[in-house]
Amino acid sequence: QVQLVESGGGLVQPGGSLRLSCAASGSMLSINAMRWYRQIPGKERELVAVITNIDSTNYADSVKGRFTISRDNAKNTTYLQMNSLKPEDTAKYYCNAAIMSRNLNVLEIWGQGTLVTVSS
Repeated sequence: QVQLVESGGGLVQPGGSLRLSCAASGSMLSINAMRWYRQIPGKERELVAVITNIDSTNYADSVKGRFTISRDNAKNTTYLQMNSLKPEDTAKYYCNAAIMSRNLNVLEIWGQGTLVTVSS
């Protein structure tokens, strides 16, 4: 079964930087898109950034210009580089991937989530 393994969360000061990583493992035909979401308790889940299989990217307005999503196809990994972090960026960040399985099923896979806390 395909799974996503995240790393990189933690505590960072305002204005600092952090890079989140999300590696997909298991048997799959392709990864159509990889996404980063974040969620604050009591709030709806927010789509932060998307990268597609043709390397197009999209960002939430709140992070545009500060965050960069990228991917390493050889490693089946996506990264979220977060710069100029603000306290309002504090949230649990989730990696998500839309994949095509070996039997041609389209699956949506989620990581376990990693907490990012921006505080002085």
